[in-house]
Amino acid sequence: MTASMNIGRVWGIPIGIHWSLLVVFALLTSSLATNYFPSTYPDLTGAAAWVSGAVTAILFFGSILLHELGHTWVALRNKVPVKNITLFFLGGVAQIGEPAKTAGVEFRIAAGGPVVSLMLAIGFGLLWFIDRGISFLGAPSGYLALTNLALLGFNLLPGYPLDGGRMLRAAVWHFSGSEKQALRVATISGQVLSFALMGIGAFLILGGNFFNGLYFIVIGWFIQSMVIAEQASSTVQGHLGGVLVGEAMAVFEEPEVPSRLKLRQVIDDFILPTGARSFLVVDGDLPRGIVDLRDIAKIPRERWDWVSVAEVMTPWARLERVTASTDLLAALKLMDDKKVGQLPVVETDDGRPIGLLTREEIIHVLRVRSELGV
Repeated sequence: MTASMNIGRVWGIPIGIHWSLLVVFALLTSSLATNYFPSTYPDLTGAAAWVSGAVTAILFFGSILLHELGHTWVALRNKVPVKNITLFFLGGVAQIGEPAKTAGVEFRIAAGGPVVSLMLAIGFGLLWFIDRGISFLGAPSGYLALTNLALLGFNLLPGYPLDGGRMLRAAVWHFSGSEKQALRVATISGQVLSFALMGIGAFLILGGNFFNGLYFIVIGWFIQSMVIAEQASSTVQGHLGGVLVGEAMAVFEEPEVPSRLKLRQVIDDFILPTGARSFLVVDGDLPRGIVDLRDIAKIPRERWDWVSVAEVMTPWARLERVTASTDLLAALKLMDDKKVGQLPVVETDDGRPIGLLTREEIIHVLRVRSELGV
């Protein structure tokens, strides 16, 4: 879930919101102002209800952000990096940079969010007890106490990737000593929960409650998608664990192109005959950069005869590099972090380029090892 808008940083971590959150904000504000608040607090109507609804919606999303910051704080305390936090129509997600090394760390990170939600539920509950006689204050605090309690209960359901599912995974990992078995149990629990939620959604739709039913189905689908993604990630780590970059580039011999070459020549002499997509740009023995098919595709076709490789390539100084002895999973993570499709491979002693690692090569290695079952 990629953020559409960054709203700031906390502890150096980017906080973003997805555009779908704005739609939910409008719907939630409208629902609170026209339905929930007037029925719960009859004297809260008109402009006061709309203001209370908007403030409550903002505080509700703030509660979700604090929930994710609970995970983040524990992760950082345990030296586990967090890439970003994104709020979207189903809640929020903190993207952890790397897997937890132990079951204890996994459990603590998973529990960090629910602990914050519990504290918020208690805090808003106490506030409601104080201001319940004032509709303009009591309506938001009462609603936020209930919603944080509901958020806590939902996240503690033992289905991966919810917090309860992650805590279940950590518990199985701890008592069985097997991370693979723990992931297997967690993913099964996530699949059961996702199908259960979709079943409830279908039942609600058949009963005439279309929008609530659709919401349950979307949540179930999202959980199922996350389970599938986690299984795919686990498969990749299982097959590529211990593999070095040198093993992936052993079958890779891409041609080098000089920086002065025109794009038309690159296409006619290199891309079309070989099918290659990425090339090291070298002048003599001096590496100049990398040019790939996406760089060339950005240039209008009528200019291919005039634009040189030097004008479209990514300069060598701006490129992340790896060596043949770099772990392949670490190189893949670097590609994801930097949002690039290739990495130059260099000698450790003089930095001389000896090859190019691409996602296609990684996929090839993954496919071969998967077919061999290693």
